[in-house]
Amino acid sequence: MDNSKNQEALNYHKEGRPGKIQVVPTKPYSTQRDLALAYSPGVAIPCLEIQKDLQCAYDYTAKGNLVAVISNGTAVLGLGDIGALAGKPVMEGKGLLFKIFADIDVFDIEVNEKDPAKFIEVVKAISPTFGGINLEDIKAPECFEIEEKLKEALDIPLMHDDQHGTAIISASALINALELIGKKIEDIKIVVNGAGAAASSCTTLYMALGAKLENIIMVDSKGVISTRRTDLNSRKLPFATSLPCNTLAEAVAGSDVFLGLSVEGCLTIEMVRSMNENPIVFACANPNPEISYADAMASRPDIIFATGRSDYPNQVNNVLGFPYIFRGALDVRSTGINEAMKVAAVLAIAELAKKPVPEVVTSAYNTTHLSFGRQYIIPKPLDPRLLITVAPAVAKAAMESGIARKPITDWDKYAEELRQRMGLDNKLLRGLTEKAKENPKRVVFAEANHINMLKAASVARAEGICIPILLGNEERIEKLITKNQIELEGVEIVNLRHDRENSRRKKYAKMLTAKRQREGMTFDEAYEKMFDRNYFGMMMVESGDADAFITGVYTKYQDAIVPAIEIVGMREGLKHIAGLNIVTSKLGTFFFADTMVNNHPSKETLIDIAKLTHDAVLLFNTEPVMAMLSYSNFGERNVGSPAMIHEAVDYLHKNNPEMLIDGEMQVNFALDKELRHDKFPFSKVDGMNVNTLIFPNLSSSSIAYKLMLEIGMCDTIGPIQMGLNKPIHILNVESSVRDILNMVTVAVIDAQVEEQKSLNLQK
Repeated sequence: MDNSKNQEALNYHKEGRPGKIQVVPTKPYSTQRDLALAYSPGVAIPCLEIQKDLQCAYDYTAKGNLVAVISNGTAVLGLGDIGALAGKPVMEGKGLLFKIFADIDVFDIEVNEKDPAKFIEVVKAISPTFGGINLEDIKAPECFEIEEKLKEALDIPLMHDDQHGTAIISASALINALELIGKKIEDIKIVVNGAGAAASSCTTLYMALGAKLENIIMVDSKGVISTRRTDLNSRKLPFATSLPCNTLAEAVAGSDVFLGLSVEGCLTIEMVRSMNENPIVFACANPNPEISYADAMASRPDIIFATGRSDYPNQVNNVLGFPYIFRGALDVRSTGINEAMKVAAVLAIAELAKKPVPEVVTSAYNTTHLSFGRQYIIPKPLDPRLLITVAPAVAKAAMESGIARKPITDWDKYAEELRQRMGLDNKLLRGLTEKAKENPKRVVFAEANHINMLKAASVARAEGICIPILLGNEERIEKLITKNQIELEGVEIVNLRHDRENSRRKKYAKMLTAKRQREGMTFDEAYEKMFDRNYFGMMMVESGDADAFITGVYTKYQDAIVPAIEIVGMREGLKHIAGLNIVTSKLGTFFFADTMVNNHPSKETLIDIAKLTHDAVLLFNTEPVMAMLSYSNFGERNVGSPAMIHEAVDYLHKNNPEMLIDGEMQVNFALDKELRHDKFPFSKVDGMNVNTLIFPNLSSSSIAYKLMLEIGMCDTIGPIQMGLNKPIHILNVESSVRDILNMVTVAVIDAQVEEQKSLNLQK
C-alpha cells in the first residue's frame, strides 16, 4: 500500500473509539432493580442453575452466541510471525465479520505462546466461556496438532479457518467451474502449489468430494512432493506422488486445475498455456496472486480464473463460509464441526451461485449484471442470502451426523429467525410475493427502455410474480436486454408507435372518447393521446388487454395521474385519491399516508385518505390501528391544522365507528402505547400498537419516511396508489429495481382483488 493508503488504514483503526469492536449490554440497566438482577444478588440464581446443569449456561448467558477468535500471531495474513499482539487488529477484524454477517458475538484472544502443548492448555482452560472457537493465523505444522487435540478435548464447534475456510470456498468454486466445462472431479488432474495448512485441507476436502489422490500433485518451495524425496514430514508424506515430475512447470503441464496457496508470480503464462482445455486456475496468494489477472486473461480465452482479491471476478473469500458455518453449528449446539458440515457448506454455497442475483448484490458491486458463468462461479461476499442458505445446510448436516444437541424442528421458523437477526425479515412482503405467485397477472411496464424496469420485469417473470408486457421501442429494448444480459426471451413487447394498422390505437381512442365525450374530448384528441405511453398503457388495462400498469421512473407524477383519472377514474363515492408507503423496520411494519398526492389536505380530504388507507391496510392482511398525526394532542390547539384533524377524527368516530382511529396526536404518543395510556387513557386506540400513520400534509409524510430511509432505519414499499378503479401505480423517479419489483407485486395483488370483485358481481 502507498503512504496515503497506509495513513488511511491507521486513521480507520485509531479515530473515534480505537479498534473495531466493543461490548454492549443486552438487558436493561437504568434502575437499581435492573442492576440487582444483573449482578448481586439476582445473578446468584442462574449461577446455581448452571451448577446443577452446565447446559443451562446456554439459557442464562451469552455462551451460545459467543465465539472466541484465538491466535498466537505466528502466521498473520501475509505478514508471517509478527507476534500475538501485533495480530490483534486482524482478530478484531474477524470479530467484526462474524458480527455483521451472522450476528455472532466475538471475544478476540491473543495468546502469547508458541509452544503447541501450552497453547492447547490455555485454550482448553478458557473454553467454558464460549459456544465456539475459531483458531486463526497459527503457522503450520503446529496448527494441525493444535486443532486435532482441541477437537478431541472440547465439545463445542471448533475450526482453524485458515485451513478449512479456503478449502470450503475453493471447493464450491471448483464444483461450479467443473459443471460449466463439463468435466468430472474424479477425472481431473489437480496441481496444488503450496503445502501448508490450507493446501492440506483443500486437498483433503477435494478428495472427499471425489478427486483421486493419484491425480493430485502437491508442490512446495523445493518442488514436487514426490515419493522420491527423503525430506518429507508426516504432514506432506500422504500427498507424495510417484508421477515423473519434479518442478512446478512439469507438474502443471497437462493438468486441469491449478490451486495456488503460495507466493506471487510463481505461475507463468507459458505454464497456463500448457494446461488442458478449459483450465481452472485458482491463484489465491495474498495480497498478490500467483499470476496476475491481466496475464491470466491474456494466456488463453478458455480459462476460468479466481483469486483471493475483491477487485477481480470470482473471489475465493473465507467470509463466504465461516460466519454461516458457526451460525448453523451454534444454533443446534453442535459438539464440533465435522466433514459432513463442511461438505454441506460447500454444496450450499455452490448452489447459491446458480440462482438469480438480487439487485442489492449487483448494486453493492457497482455492476449491472451477475449470472452463473465463468466470471461468476461463487457468490459475492455481500450476498445477504448466504446466511439463510449456508447456516441451515450446516445445521441439518450436524443433526444428520448425530452431533447436534438442540435439533431444529421448524425450518421455516429458523429461516425467519436468521432474517430477523440481520434485519432482513419482511414477512409482509414475502407473504405478498407468495400471494402474487398463486395467480400472476399481466403487468404493463410503461417505461421499458429504462434498465431498472427491464431488470425488474426479468426478476418478476423468473419468480412467477407476473407476466410482463414491455411498452416501448422493440429494437432499443432488445439492445438493452442483450447488452446487459437480461433474461427476457419471448416476453411481449408493444411498440405503440408501430401498432399494426392502428388497430389498438383506434380501439382505445374510441373507448376513451366514449368515456370523456361529455367532458369535451373528441376522437381526434383521444387518438393523439394514444401516442403517449401512459395513455396507451392505461387503456390496455381499462380494455382488459392487461391487468395492471406500472410507470414513473421517467414520468412526473402529475403527468401520469391525469390520464389515470381520465381513463380508469376514481372509486365510487370518493372525491380524492392518495398514496401509501409501507415502511418496514426492526420495530415492525408501518403504513404511511398520504405520501404522494395531497399537498395541503382539507378535512374532507383527510377523511377520504383515512378511509382509503384503512381499506388498503386490510388488503395486506393487517388490522389497521390508525393515528392522525399533528404537532398537538387531542384538542390542545383549536385553530389551524390540529383543529381540522380533530374535526376529521370526530367525523370518522361518528360515521365510521368500525375504524380504529384517533387523533390528533404527536408521533411519540402514537408509537408509545404506554405513554399514550398514561396521558390519554380515553383514546379509542388505548392499549393498542398503532401501525398506520395519517400525516397532516404531504411535506411531513415525505420527510418522515425518506429520513428513515436515509439513516438506514427502514425499507419502504410504495408509493401505492389508492382510490383508482383499476391497478395503476406510479413510481418515484429514483426507484431501484427492488422498488419496482415490490410495486409490481402490489400491483398483481391489486389486480387479483379487482378480479375477485368482478367475479362477485357476476354472481
